[in-house]
Amino acid sequence: MIRLRLLSRPDCHLCEEMRREVDELLQGEAREWEILDVDRDPDLARKYGEEVPVLFVNDRLFAKVRLPRLASGLRLRRAAGLQ
Repeated sequence: MIRLRLLSRPDCHLCEEMRREVDELLQGEAREWEILDVDRDPDLARKYGEEVPVLFVNDRLFAKVRLPRLASGLRLRRAAGLQ
């Protein structure tokens, strides 16, 4: 099971885009999403508030603001322990 944590905020189009892209890249793989609103946690807001969305894959930081475009599918699969 791939654990995905997305630091987000309500009505964030970049956050929605990142989640959609990850779901497409990991289609067919078992995954579990945890979506956290950074504005509800002062520590997260202070640390990541300007860099939302922030994606963690299996508890490791993977991307901030946008998924890396170059070979993102391969990098994401490696980070998820699939290759």
